[in-house]
Amino acid sequence: MRSPVFYDLEYTAWEDSMANHWLAPGQFREVVQIGAVKTGPTALEIIAEFEVLVRPRINTVLSPYLENLTGITNAAVAERGVNLREAYDRFVAFAGEGPIVSFGRDDIVLTRNLALYGIGDAPPLPLHRNSAPWLNANGVVTKGLHACDVAGACGSDFQGREHDALEDARSLVAGARALIARGASHIFADDDA
Repeated sequence: MRSPVFYDLEYTAWEDSMANHWLAPGQFREVVQIGAVKTGPTALEIIAEFEVLVRPRINTVLSPYLENLTGITNAAVAERGVNLREAYDRFVAFAGEGPIVSFGRDDIVLTRNLALYGIGDAPPLPLHRNSAPWLNANGVVTKGLHACDVAGACGSDFQGREHDALEDARSLVAGARALIARGASHIFADDDA
């Protein structure tokens, strides 16, 4: 089995964007942070980490709501942010052969961002796994949860900053390890990945 990469995204948001499914005029889910951890294939121990800030193109100024929620500031994005293509390419290189694992369909958010910006020649993402069905099958009700909630919902005492993509990726790993330690089948038990 190849080393899985658990990852999370933070993207532009406003106080009402989740309730409105980002359908209000001018609201797009533009990626502003990618965080990921590469793990060993069996024990899911963290062997490498990745984090990058991304400069959004359409909503170039982050909302105060997003800054407060994530801790990502406009100043940080101006100082450390890169364009989406560079961030995406770096993430794909970090993931290598994958598979990649998120809580939900962050793969769709990434590919829609590429389309939104007219980037048609990007390399494909590695094989993606949505962890939510596995969590639900192992007794974790995921409705209403975010990636940052997974560790606690699985019984892990993991403590990290909520809504930070790297910390949220760590939460996914901590949750998966906690469930497996309690007897759940491995998240990749049905794969030959």
